[in-house]
Amino acid sequence: MAERDRRTVRDLRRANRARVLQRLYFEGPLSRQELGPVTGLSSGSISNVVSELVSEGVLEEAGSVDSDGGRPRTLLRVAPASGLLIGIDIGETRVRVELFDLALTELARAERPLAQHGYDVDRVVAHVRSGVADVLDKAGAGTGPLLGIGIGVPGLIEQCADGAVVHGQTIGWSAVPLERLLRDASGVPDGVPLFIDNGAKTLGQAEMWFGGGRGAATAAIALIGSGVGACVVHAATPGENARTSALEWGHTTVRVRGRRCRCGSPGCLEAYAGAEALRERWHEAGGPLPAGADDETALAALLAAAYPGEGSAPDPVALSLLDDTAEYLGAAVADLINLFRPERILLGGWAGLLLGPHLLPDVRRHAAGYALRFASSRTKIELGRLGPDAVTVGAATLPLSDFLSRGAGPR
Repeated sequence: MAERDRRTVRDLRRANRARVLQRLYFEGPLSRQELGPVTGLSSGSISNVVSELVSEGVLEEAGSVDSDGGRPRTLLRVAPASGLLIGIDIGETRVRVELFDLALTELARAERPLAQHGYDVDRVVAHVRSGVADVLDKAGAGTGPLLGIGIGVPGLIEQCADGAVVHGQTIGWSAVPLERLLRDASGVPDGVPLFIDNGAKTLGQAEMWFGGGRGAATAAIALIGSGVGACVVHAATPGENARTSALEWGHTTVRVRGRRCRCGSPGCLEAYAGAEALRERWHEAGGPLPAGADDETALAALLAAAYPGEGSAPDPVALSLLDDTAEYLGAAVADLINLFRPERILLGGWAGLLLGPHLLPDVRRHAAGYALRFASSRTKIELGRLGPDAVTVGAATLPLSDFLSRGAGPR
């Protein structure tokens, strides 16, 4: 009985610390008096928790505000320098590693190209290992402890006894034990937790916490790069656990007996709207591309041809190809609307953000035409707000979420 009581007290203390930390992180700076109403904790509990977190260096003072006739109230915030986070995007063309403080301010970055060698597992593991070492070396001494490493990767993630396993059919990964390989390669400092998830899900969490999805009860976030993916997030209050589902949206059929997708199936959205497919379609249509052009170079050339500067005529083939792409995307967005009825749909990813300013009006129009009217009228379709690095930021939110949910205590 005594042991059970001790566990109950410990769990309550941890939950109280988590409440205070989450509110200060997403709504701070706040005074001790303001923390009571927003956390539901008593003034005594607030005082105890704040004293603990300040003594541990997790919270710090952030100025003061006048009170009604009394002494000024001290404002508190989560100390940005009290911990470090690493976010990693294993993308289509590169491995990007970024080091952040607790405010998600970037402190260092390392990038390793993948275009020439593709998704060779050993090479990806080596890139992650060396990238982590590089950013930690650039940060130097005097920084807080490394709280965790988050990794966004294409494919489906399965949690097994020895860690996360990646099933990435389009990149040639079949049951790759990525977490074990990273641990075995000594690429991760001892004792530092690893968090591995689908890249679209990490993008979605970043957009829901800090970007275009903030405040929405349900949102679908699309990741359009060389390939295409998406996630749906339900009831995502920042800092709290949400129901998030990664969707193989890029492998939904938009054309029966259509182009062969890199997954092997015909007619997938990714075979028409992914940057790799756009490069291939533009090349097949006779579009002028530099020799050996990668997906980013090819997409830039396609957009320049379709939307030239003032005084130049658009290339009709490029324009027609992009018009078709807008309709494919609109039809696939309509599927998201009909299936999930999200309040918002955000188009993100580096290719999505390049295409969006040109295609978004047509995507909206086609989505309205293909979706049920009632559901469509209640969904806003917008661009993501966090830029092309959002997957990396989202990956860093994985260890950040763990840190906040355990109240900065031990795992």
